Amino acid sequence: MSIQTGQEAPLFTLTDTQRKKVSLAEQRGKNVVLLFFPFAFSGTCTKELCATRDDIASYNNGNAVVFGISIDSFFTLAKYKEDQHLNFELLSDFNKEASEMYDVLYDELLGMKGVSKRAAFVIDKEGIIRYAEVMENASEIPDFTKIKETLSTLS
Repeated sequence: MSIQTGQEAPLFTLTDTQRKKVSLAEQRGKNVVLLFFPFAFSGTCTKELCATRDDIASYNNGNAVVFGISIDSFFTLAKYKEDQHLNFELLSDFNKEASEMYDVLYDELLGMKGVSKRAAFVIDKEGIIRYAEVMENASEIPDFTKIKETLSTLS
């Protein structure tokens, strides 16, 4: 079942690029932006995440922490973060647990099964989904304007 606005965000714990566990539950009290993406080093993913990097002040001004999430290993994500000079954390969903909880897995993409869809979620300080956007077409990127508008409504 797809994630809807107004529902409580499914909780997960994933590994970041420094091999540390990051729990969504530990983010309570902060607004959170989750950006699920298919693959590190791919063109559209790089465009999306670099746009987020270049506009990180907007997210910081919205008192939000941003996490990029993919099924890539934390080794791959660490290299990608370094190469792209990303200023927010990437989380490895290698076992696809968070992607399954958020119902953002392609049946098949480029002949590969179980790849995360490109999706964006804004979660408020109480852990409620306030914005949800899931792309069926992997070449599309989230509506950053709507994400930032949603953040501007959150205290």
